[in-house]
Amino acid sequence: MSYQWASINIFLEGNPRTRGVFVRRFTGDSTPYEFPVTPVRLVKEWPAEPPFQPEDFFRADQIDDSSFYTVPKLVYHIDEPAVAALTQYYRKNIPAKSDILDICSSWVSHYPMEFPKTMGKICATGMNGLELGFNDQLTGGFQAKDLNVEAKLPYADKSFDVVTCVVSIDYLIYPIEVMKEIHRVLRPGGKVIVSQSNRCFPSKAIAMWLKMNDRQHLELINGYFQYAGGFKPRKAFDVTANDPTSYLPGRSDPMFIVEAVKA
Repeated sequence: MSYQWASINIFLEGNPRTRGVFVRRFTGDSTPYEFPVTPVRLVKEWPAEPPFQPEDFFRADQIDDSSFYTVPKLVYHIDEPAVAALTQYYRKNIPAKSDILDICSSWVSHYPMEFPKTMGKICATGMNGLELGFNDQLTGGFQAKDLNVEAKLPYADKSFDVVTCVVSIDYLIYPIEVMKEIHRVLRPGGKVIVSQSNRCFPSKAIAMWLKMNDRQHLELINGYFQYAGGFKPRKAFDVTANDPTSYLPGRSDPMFIVEAVKA
């Protein structure tokens, strides 16, 4: 189904996350999947100064992102097992009553369904205001924001306990500046959870990302944190879901986490 037709169907039928079976499967609450969490060692030693060149952040489609996101893309960008694995990770690793910010967000933030009741405020920034308007997990509102135009989050210092970013860091052309902003809006001891799979819009992903494998992506994200400064040593995890009933193991999307705590 094309993105445009998916968008039209959502507008006509309402948010599919309100439909019971759909929700239970995509949140991992009624699925055959298993959700292992396997630590991944981050071993790359980064130099004192960022080694990146301007061409590393070049993108095949250099047109303003606002044009690319004009039509709401009300679809999942990763498959069901990957979505469920991320949701289950959030459930186990975000403490109750946390104030949460989801950056580069859209019509769904992949949080467990109980989060609007068990957390503090849940806010979001993203490219498309129409998409964000469909996000029924946001209790603190949203602000449309293109971080590739201005790498600044529209929130006060020390406003959040947790910041999440789902399969979007590969599109940022100022990732270190965005990490500094995340550090600014986090409270002391707060954490950021960056999740990443192997899917993307190739025309919008930065050049060096497209040349790397999954493991190298994790090391790169860790490098962004290092150069932003102010974070404790990062931890990385492979949280890819297992489907014991599948005849084709390993065919679902992988899911990885890099987690950092504000020092």
